[in-house]
Amino acid sequence: MKVVLKESQGIPPKILWILAIVAGVSVANLYYNQPLLNMIRVDLKISEFQANLISMITQIGYAIGLFFIVPTGDLIKRKKIVLICFSLLIISLLSIGFSHNIYSLWTASLITGICSIVPQIFVPIAAQYSVPENKGRNVGIIISGLLTGILASRVLSGIVGEYWGWRSMFFIAAALMLVSTIVIATEIPEIYPTFKGNYKQLIKSLASLIIEYPHLMIYSSRSGLAFGSFLAMWSTLAFKMKLAPFYAGSHIVGMLGLCGIVGALAASFIGKYVKEVGVSTFNIIGCAFVFIAWSILILFENFYIGLISGIILLDIGMQCIQLSNQASIFDICPTASNRINTIFMTTYFIGGSIGTLFAGIAWKIDQWYGVCGAGIILILCSLLVTICERRYTLHQQIEK
Repeated sequence: MKVVLKESQGIPPKILWILAIVAGVSVANLYYNQPLLNMIRVDLKISEFQANLISMITQIGYAIGLFFIVPTGDLIKRKKIVLICFSLLIISLLSIGFSHNIYSLWTASLITGICSIVPQIFVPIAAQYSVPENKGRNVGIIISGLLTGILASRVLSGIVGEYWGWRSMFFIAAALMLVSTIVIATEIPEIYPTFKGNYKQLIKSLASLIIEYPHLMIYSSRSGLAFGSFLAMWSTLAFKMKLAPFYAGSHIVGMLGLCGIVGALAASFIGKYVKEVGVSTFNIIGCAFVFIAWSILILFENFYIGLISGIILLDIGMQCIQLSNQASIFDICPTASNRINTIFMTTYFIGGSIGTLFAGIAWKIDQWYGVCGAGIILILCSLLVTICERRYTLHQQIEK
């Protein structure tokens, strides 16, 4: 029986879980490199800064894909976009595995980032087609799948890298994308576009949405700054773990990713209570968690219990910030869900790229203490956006 999705009429559980699982598998492509950066550095005989750029270039690619590809979900059939992206991902992941110089690896990483945007096509589907009372929960399920993919990617790549070499991970990733392509082609129904116009008009409409809905940039910028803080830790952790007193390999770095399972489990819970607690309150709570996490990562930097505690708190705080903002943006303009999500996620990953770059520079200047300082500055900037927004909202209410 052919499944037909109708706006605000609900999504069959089978479709929802396929979207969640495939979202996790596809977003994982962005993070396989993080536990492997030191191995890649040694193999290709490059500097730590050049290795750190692999992660940054992947994030930049993702931001490019978000801005130029995700909006087309309002213009072109979404299934077609997904299948094209997955086909290109298979090629780019194989190219990374076969790379023997940093320039080809950077190029393939950029394409991998651009084409890994598929989860951000799935999230608007969950928001647009869920019945209103289940919207937050269903978006939370997709985000949980996405987060699980991020966690599993680090664990899997760390183990695979340690025992079979870093190249093997990208060959496995290409195989996973082939399976995902088959699943999407056979199981997901067609979803027809809602935008009437051409691609140029579609991209121009992004600016109109930013001007018309100023809160969209507030939600986006504070999430992006927090994500930059989050990635500052993950983009340099492999360098930290190779030093005394740990002398740890990529499998240990990957295993530390399991600490974030708490954040993944928290996502569906947060999604249920966004409207009750309030997006600004969740942001303040999230910033507090992240700040405490960085404090622990400084004070107990040479103890596994310190790293584990810091990573857990960092993940919980990040989910409080990301999910509360992302679940709220779709209420701004439901008919432009893909474009709204494009603006949010492009800003989000630009913030991630900035955090990765700052972390690389900070590591070069003062290693782990420099990275922690960069992470704290970014999360305080995110908190400042929320404080200014609350003061502005209160001022507006007093004037009325």
